[in-house]
Amino acid sequence: MNPETSQERGTPVGRRVFLGTLALGAVGVAAGPHLQRGVEAFLGGAAELDPSGLTGLLPNGGGFRYYTVTSSVPHKDEHTYRLTVDGLVDRPGSYTLADLRAMPQTRLVRDVQCVTGWRVPGTPFEGVSLSHLLDAAGVHPSAGAVHFTCFDGAYTESLTLEQARRADVLVALRMQDKDIGHAHGGPVRLYVAPMYFYKSAKWLSGITVTEEVRPGYWEKRGYDVDAWVGRSNGRDDEPTA
Repeated sequence: MNPETSQERGTPVGRRVFLGTLALGAVGVAAGPHLQRGVEAFLGGAAELDPSGLTGLLPNGGGFRYYTVTSSVPHKDEHTYRLTVDGLVDRPGSYTLADLRAMPQTRLVRDVQCVTGWRVPGTPFEGVSLSHLLDAAGVHPSAGAVHFTCFDGAYTESLTLEQARRADVLVALRMQDKDIGHAHGGPVRLYVAPMYFYKSAKWLSGITVTEEVRPGYWEKRGYDVDAWVGRSNGRDDEPTA
């Protein structure tokens, strides 16, 4: 293993720690704006000293907060970013940011729903339809799923091939009408509009076509593989689409 990659990867965190951290933010949201502002001030300071990145996961007055499951994530830009498409395809490829920006772009405006309960209404995402990249690669008849890897070195996700070909699944380059920043999973992230937000993998680096679904990072820790909003994980939220 490349030692630099090993250092960048950091240490993944467990679901219990993840949910326990969320409880603090939930208290602030439920108790009202004054306490919430106090929680946010605390989290802002704690984030400076938090190697796990979990303090960034909590919802705030601006809508939602971001997080990472590792202690650090390398930064990528237009010079260093590459997205690979491989696996059960006829034409494996590697795409730069310029390549992706030159492709037809799709814009979606949907609510973002976290499995922990918070929602951000009417969030715009723009990017390349995942089905466009799959068609360009030439998917083999034996394929049944798509596996996603991320350049944080730890996070993974999967969709069935049918799910991946939906019109509301994007390889997203823009979010909230601006380029996706590093903290939100940029420069490129997955966006799966009708599913809970953990399916929308950040820091996307690889798309591998496989025979079967491979459970992702959080699914190995107890979350549902099929993560439809309102129809999974024991939740009854309103659909986002």
